[in-house]
Amino acid sequence: MALDGITVAALKHELSEKLTGSRLYKIAQPENDELLITFKTSDGQVRLTISSDATLPLVYITDTNKQSPMTAPNFCMLLRKHIQNGRVTSISQPSLERILIFEIEHMDELGDMRHKKLIVELMGKHSNIIFTDENDKIIDSIKHINSFISSVREVLPGRDYFIPGENNKHNPFDVSFDLFVSELKSKPMPTVKAIYSSFTGFSPVMSEELCFRANIDSSIPAGSLDEVSLHKLFDEFNGLLSMIKNGQFSPNIIYDGDKPVEFGVVNINQYSDMSVKHLSSISEVLNEYYSRKAEVTRIRQKSVDLRKIVSTALERNYKKYDLQIKQLKDTDKKDKYKVYGELINTYGYGLDKDATSFEADNYYTGEKITIPLDNTITPQENAKKYFDKYNKLKRTEEALTIQAEETKKEIDHLESISSSLDIALLEEDLTEIKEEMIESGYIKRKGGKGKVKITSKPFHYVSSDGFHIYVGKNNFQNDELTFKFANGNDWWFHAKKMPGSHVILRTEGKEIPDRTYEEAAALAAYYSKGREQTTVEIDYVIKKEVKKPSGSPPGFVVYYTNYSMSIKPDISTLTEV
Repeated sequence: MALDGITVAALKHELSEKLTGSRLYKIAQPENDELLITFKTSDGQVRLTISSDATLPLVYITDTNKQSPMTAPNFCMLLRKHIQNGRVTSISQPSLERILIFEIEHMDELGDMRHKKLIVELMGKHSNIIFTDENDKIIDSIKHINSFISSVREVLPGRDYFIPGENNKHNPFDVSFDLFVSELKSKPMPTVKAIYSSFTGFSPVMSEELCFRANIDSSIPAGSLDEVSLHKLFDEFNGLLSMIKNGQFSPNIIYDGDKPVEFGVVNINQYSDMSVKHLSSISEVLNEYYSRKAEVTRIRQKSVDLRKIVSTALERNYKKYDLQIKQLKDTDKKDKYKVYGELINTYGYGLDKDATSFEADNYYTGEKITIPLDNTITPQENAKKYFDKYNKLKRTEEALTIQAEETKKEIDHLESISSSLDIALLEEDLTEIKEEMIESGYIKRKGGKGKVKITSKPFHYVSSDGFHIYVGKNNFQNDELTFKFANGNDWWFHAKKMPGSHVILRTEGKEIPDRTYEEAAALAAYYSKGREQTTVEIDYVIKKEVKKPSGSPPGFVVYYTNYSMSIKPDISTLTEV
């Protein structure tokens, strides 16, 4: 989600409560486009990050400090000269623009009270941090924008500051029902686009949310909406603005499993099929959302080479397996040749030496059968020829059966590694997967180094009834959990006939409620290849029934008696430890 005007309104509300009346204690500029300001409040120090990065402009309260350059940049020195030890008198947001204005009072060199503004514009590639006097005259900015860069507005010392017009959009707080309707109907585009094209502060996500709440198809043209739909939409529009005015925010992050997919400052109902994590402040939301996003992206990037190796090996084995199955199917006709040979030996004593075929009763089926003959050789030699074909195809079938089984095992192993890469969250998770690939021969160990130290740990959850459940992140952990960690009377769960994690439910000698069985099964479904399915069939069994065949690859087990259930891969009710 973009940092839209509604999110900025929540930031304004949060910062006003925490920073109004505080003093600017320290000002640092750790990056060319970023400020780190420490405020002294009545409750202690508060550190604020202000970034005007073109790809990710942000403002949020943080506990993290950053090292500043040895020599402070000019903009930082200017702020220190004017407003260090100054007091924040107010924080405002003009209409619902993506702008925060910090008004600061301070004493000048002569001891007179002065007023300055630190204006933070969070507008994508146009983001900036601008310092002005009380008359909105620009003193300086973190980015200088001249007429060659922008024909709309120069941001340079000495210029007047003004907010650039946003394509004739309306301030939503000043919109009547008639204006709302006329704006939407004047735009020949889908309703969702008409909303964010007409009113400041609305992103595509929040425009979509309005349509969802009003039970309107967002893709239909705005001009085709009837009176009832327009009233519904306007009521939701007004309801949202009322919440913003009253500071009724509910910061949250939408998760698809472990992956953060969206954040909001009000409840986003359109993602009802995903889990929602509520936090106490928008700063916490921005911190967690973007750090988790960065974490997922970083792990994906670091796993690219491993994924490529697995993908290449899988593609090669898929082709090999398909060929083996095709060749196996060709051996199905071997029994026909055996019957031909037997029938020639049984009925071929009176055959004409020039016969190219003969008809006989198949005593296996009771049906008549026509057998081709080579008239250049004797019937006995024809029989021997068919028996030779049968024996050759039989040997081929036996060899191909073994080869196909080995290829299938390798495919299953590779798919399980691929599944492990999908759920890896930390670098140490990748380290353990890489070690498995080295031991399995998919990667060569570099420089003659020995086995690396493994620090990755399985997932650990607590069920709604207080039982501990453990989930292997990869095949090494699956073996460790099942055969070293679990007790004989613990329960073992796994997705049926697909790659996935081993899940161990610790019983500790207690009776297990049905709900806990279902939650353990949901974990097995979620951490499997079937994660995206509506339901997944799960096998579960007392752990002592699970065996590992000698010489089998990591994570491979067998069991001959089990229970089964179909479960939705939803783990939103579970708490990770």
